[in-house]
Amino acid sequence: MSEQHRTTRRNLLKAVGGVSAAVTLGSAGVVASASSAGAAARGATAGDGFGLHIVDRMESDPRMWYYRFQTAAIGGWSPAVNVLLPDDYHSSGRTYPVLYLLHGGEQDFISWDRWGIRPATAGKPVIVVMPDGGRAGWYSNPVSTNVGARNWEHFHIEQLIPWIDANFRTYAEFDGRAVSGFSMGGFGALKYAAKYWGHFASVSSHSGPASLRGPVAGVNGAVVHWANASSAAVELGGGTVYGAPFWDQARVTADNPIERLESYRGKRVFMVAGTSPEPTFWDTFNEVGVLETQREFRGFLDRAGIQHESHERAGGHKVDPGFFDRDLNGIIGRLRKA
Repeated sequence: MSEQHRTTRRNLLKAVGGVSAAVTLGSAGVVASASSAGAAARGATAGDGFGLHIVDRMESDPRMWYYRFQTAAIGGWSPAVNVLLPDDYHSSGRTYPVLYLLHGGEQDFISWDRWGIRPATAGKPVIVVMPDGGRAGWYSNPVSTNVGARNWEHFHIEQLIPWIDANFRTYAEFDGRAVSGFSMGGFGALKYAAKYWGHFASVSSHSGPASLRGPVAGVNGAVVHWANASSAAVELGGGTVYGAPFWDQARVTADNPIERLESYRGKRVFMVAGTSPEPTFWDTFNEVGVLETQREFRGFLDRAGIQHESHERAGGHKVDPGFFDRDLNGIIGRLRKA
């Protein structure tokens, strides 16, 4: 074990015992680099439905439309979503594939816009949906919470997806949807694509962990500990995603990419991780875990004969614009054409 890994392991063990908010995967942030089928066709704006009540909206921008909802799935505040439309959405009358793009820990639905998603998708024939996922929601319905409902998985899968399909000109089918994300959102993408097999034809993880039970720097189940500690600290008021001190083992299995390998067969799978994190604790802590779990997952995919596209790049815990562009073109190539 390298000295870097020994240091990371010691810090990880400390973090599991009493983590601060900064432990949330993705705390480094996505740093800047560089309304709807039926409703839009009628010239109307989007409406309520599927348990979502719109409490705020902005539909004046030609491309970026914004909504904030009241929903029983999320208690205490109202989650929001940005919907980025293709340049010709209002004039073409075409139906489009959809990319669900998930943010990392300590981020929100605006994070991808801060990063530069508008220029990155200019001229691309795809709708991009960027929802809130909680500061440390882990794209899950938690085992316990002391702050009210935080059922992010239910909000995204049971409410937001059908709401998008009802209010925008989308292909509401397997070949019409992709899911991708950064960091915690990269894990969420891998989880959703496997757990909800018929929803997404393409899945991508940019610096997102890919194994819940596997070791990171010698600590078994490190990502579950990570999810529990971070969610308790900043999301659930002491509650946890997977249960503590004892895990809900069935829930871990249901969410663990490595334990759902056959769910990826026949799909486009794209992953990228950094090999040289910045010499700071958080960047190293995040990306060492990402790299080790992605390598473990890739090994399982290879042994199962499941096709995937995986990359290791220089750098740390971030979205690389070149790899994001490569991924976006691959997504559009895999989905139904507008």
